[in-house]
Amino acid sequence: MSSRAVAAHEREVTHAPPSLGLPNQKLAIWVFIASESMFFASLITTYMVFRYRSVVGPHPQDIINIPLVTVSTFMLLMSSLTMALAVSAANRGEARNTGKFLLMTILGGAIFLGIQFYEWYHIITELGLTWRTNIFGSIFFILTGFHKAHVILGMIWLALLAITAFRGTLKEKHAVNVEVAGLYWHFVDIVWIVVFTVVFLLTEAGV
Repeated sequence: MSSRAVAAHEREVTHAPPSLGLPNQKLAIWVFIASESMFFASLITTYMVFRYRSVVGPHPQDIINIPLVTVSTFMLLMSSLTMALAVSAANRGEARNTGKFLLMTILGGAIFLGIQFYEWYHIITELGLTWRTNIFGSIFFILTGFHKAHVILGMIWLALLAITAFRGTLKEKHAVNVEVAGLYWHFVDIVWIVVFTVVFLLTEAGV
């Protein structure tokens, strides 16, 4: 076998997809999502068990602001739409459109965070609830804080991809990188839907 044939064979082996039929990046992100799902499931379960066990207030029903949180939730859901459009553009090899939709996704995430941090400020300064006030406060700030951290991480990731797209170095063959980031972003959105339902809607309903 010639040296050229050997080199070609090595490249095929190196870049061969895993036996599950998924690119390595997608396999890695699915493993990550599975582990983070268990992490958030434990936090949400802990919240549901202990949310009404605080001896002193404020209590869950004292901090609920459904209209404000609904707006932030809507913005995050819209960012999932623009993320899907970014993935579609990347698969078509449209680097500039990919960058535009990624920026729109980042903007949606930024608006979501802005509203969420305003809500935190209101809860802390006007309602007097901090993570050290009572059990409810501790779990509330830990749960929502970890979600915010995941959103920030996602925004940084998308910003790096957007820079790559606008520089013209994000080619059609690199679309999987945008797809992987999209899977992460959709995961963050789904987690928030669950948090929004459990922390806000169920409390508002008196459950």
